[in-house]
Amino acid sequence: MKYPVSQLLNYTVIHLTGEIDLSESPEVRKQILACINKKNNLLVDLSGVGYIDSSGVASLVEGLQLSRTKEMKFALLGVSESALKVLQLARLDCVFKIYKSPEDIS
Repeated sequence: MKYPVSQLLNYTVIHLTGEIDLSESPEVRKQILACINKKNNLLVDLSGVGYIDSSGVASLVEGLQLSRTKEMKFALLGVSESALKVLQLARLDCVFKIYKSPEDIS
């Protein structure tokens, strides 16, 4: 599935929805890396994600690492409760910059 992309301030936003699992994570990874390779700061909107597994989390971590090497910003937006639980379990909620809403971004 191709996920919608928009602009917010100086960020490109990828709006993920549904379940981000082994079948979807390659497309998520592809879109994240494409945005970063275009030198765009990236926000990944997880507000519409009902489930994310370790492969989805790995795609987010890879994006974060690549953005750091390119000295770009990478953050998560509107993380759903179920996705937040997975990030907390992996102790990644402290690694990612997480915005609750677009209004929190400066």
